[in-house]
Amino acid sequence: MKVYTDFEKVGVIPNAVLTIGTFDGVHVGHQKIIQQLNEEAAKIGGESVLFTFFPHPRMVISPDSHGLKLIQTQAEKIENLERLGLDNLIVFPFTKAFSAVTATEFVEEYLVKKLKVHTIVVGYDHQFGKNREGSLAHLQALSTRLPFKVLEIPAHEIDEVNVSSTKIRHAIELGDIETANLYLNEPFQLSGNVVTGQQMGRTIGFPTANIAVDDPLKIIPAIGVYAVRITVENGSTYDGMMNIGIRPTVSDEQIVKLEAFLFDFSGDLYNQKITVHLFKRIRGEHQFQSIEILRNQLQNDEHTVRHYFSTHPPV
Repeated sequence: MKVYTDFEKVGVIPNAVLTIGTFDGVHVGHQKIIQQLNEEAAKIGGESVLFTFFPHPRMVISPDSHGLKLIQTQAEKIENLERLGLDNLIVFPFTKAFSAVTATEFVEEYLVKKLKVHTIVVGYDHQFGKNREGSLAHLQALSTRLPFKVLEIPAHEIDEVNVSSTKIRHAIELGDIETANLYLNEPFQLSGNVVTGQQMGRTIGFPTANIAVDDPLKIIPAIGVYAVRITVENGSTYDGMMNIGIRPTVSDEQIVKLEAFLFDFSGDLYNQKITVHLFKRIRGEHQFQSIEILRNQLQNDEHTVRHYFSTHPPV
């Protein structure tokens, strides 16, 4: 997959079959679109293209009105799109100035004049451009005077999926990782470097890896204990559990931290990058009356998580 972050450096893309969108979290709906792009491109000896934006348009247009967090980092999105077989990814820098470009100007100047697009693929409810004035009907009208085709993704296919980035984000915020994973068609993941913590866990038999998440814009799931699989730098994978929370039994900091305990692991992970795949929220976070009670609860948690993975083997 060719990735372009400088639009001026995009070369000739033969018979470009293109779609437009932020694709925040390459979910099952997005996956259907990429599949259709690839199929249409194959029919005409062309290449599939996703024209996407960074940063997320909502962060530019109304940066103070929300605390938007991303389901996937740019690196995760690129990895997923490449795995789906996309030929070309154009990551266009979204700015205030660009937000004033009308849908007609965007199609004429960027897609037709520069990219010489062959086919634009969109859903029946897709909107783009200034004030989101671009639509399927708008594209169909433009195609009568400009040299490109419009291909609609049937409404029943989109409605059948019945998924959106907003739904996924909401599920993650609630700790409903199983629903999020169903919509994403893969486990939600967090990546980051292992940093030094208080090292309290090792004193009670549960040494944890404290994770500094790579991207501050990455959404963090609801506080609680999760069944996870952790991949370390050498590629090895371990079942484990992760606590997301303020650790009220051992700390008064009120700072949310991510701590992963890897089952059957021995060694040093400091300064290594690890990736945590989340599968299920086991429980919420509680304050325990003593360290001993906390230790007993962690033992119960480990038993619960091991049982979960024994009945949910990796695919």
